Amino acid sequence: MHNQITPTHEAVFLNLTKAAEYLGISPNTLYVWRHRRQGPPSFRMGSRVMYRISALNEWVIAQEQADSRSNAGLNPLSQKPMKRAVRTP
Repeated sequence: MHNQITPTHEAVFLNLTKAAEYLGISPNTLYVWRHRRQGPPSFRMGSRVMYRISALNEWVIAQEQADSRSNAGLNPLSQKPMKRAVRTP
């Protein structure tokens, strides 16, 4: 038997406009993030900028984990206060 690629009806890649919609942000914001190399990973497919849905999901999870409001380990209020250094004359 030959291994064949079976077509799926679910999209694996999104263009910039659809990726922005998926993330709930404006296409312009996503464009600026791409230009500054700040946002989710993207690539060119021919002349179009594309985003892999799995990469968008991973990027969102990474953003969430890096935020102190979502990650208790990063919350400065959950850490013990630092002791002040004593000055000696």
